[in-house]
Amino acid sequence: MNSKVFMAIRIILGLFVLVFGLNKFLHFIPMEDPTGVISDYFAALINSKTLTLVAIVEIVAGLALIFNKFGALLALILMSVSVNAVLFHATLDPENIAPAISLLVLNIIALYSYKDKYKNLLN
Repeated sequence: MNSKVFMAIRIILGLFVLVFGLNKFLHFIPMEDPTGVISDYFAALINSKTLTLVAIVEIVAGLALIFNKFGALLALILMSVSVNAVLFHATLDPENIAPAISLLVLNIIALYSYKDKYKNLLN
């Protein structure tokens, strides 16, 4: 992949997860109040501090990708957040799945672009 294209994708992914990670603490993007099963799901994530951990992972991954420091490692760790976001939206909130799919696609592209860094892990 062209290095300038990869840099653009890496920065877009980094900004995407950094903004959503910071939003979990600062609440600058207005969100609808969850209802029903979604409310119960988020209550469990908040009470178990899982949402805080996800926010920290997103912030660290975003900074790592933007500054290209440990990007390969954080793109791999971020994959668990991406898959869970898609699964959450596919099962509980399908009308809002587009950003989660965008996150997953950008993450897969980043992983593919870092494939040389993973060769030793796969041998």
